Amino acid sequence: MGWGGTLRWVIAFAILVVLNYTVRPLLASPSSHVEIDFLIVALLMAAVRVRPGAAALIGFVMGLAADATVPPSFGSSALAMTLVGFAASWLKAVFFADNLFLNAFFLFLGKWVFDLVSHLAERRLRGVEWIMETAVWSPLSAALTAVAGVLLLILLRPLLETSTA
Repeated sequence: MGWGGTLRWVIAFAILVVLNYTVRPLLASPSSHVEIDFLIVALLMAAVRVRPGAAALIGFVMGLAADATVPPSFGSSALAMTLVGFAASWLKAVFFADNLFLNAFFLFLGKWVFDLVSHLAERRLRGVEWIMETAVWSPLSAALTAVAGVLLLILLRPLLETSTA
């Protein structure tokens, strides 16, 4: 990928990060456990284009930025995004395809693993509350994130397509 392609992916990455901090709060209700996570979409988009170490570093920095907004659980998102970024980059040969179903599954799995690791690292949920969060709310949030991610990939496709000139 040349400089033009890299610049287009950086712009798409920036758009997703901005969406996370501007649109996401507008879409979530105060009592809702199900939210779209644009940061996971951005992380997974970046992770499949870089080496595992770089993807882990991107995930770590994004996780620290996300944790800065939630001081009681500081570090949990950094750990979770680091692991998800590393794993996504390592598995890119399996999932990196232009198939929308595979991309949706990849986004679903990435968000669900992020939630599982984050909840384990936070250690604030116990018993039935943890089971409900990981077995009901996290998969629903992952499904919503996957749908939103695929829709965004379709909308951003003109920006991300390589020119054949």
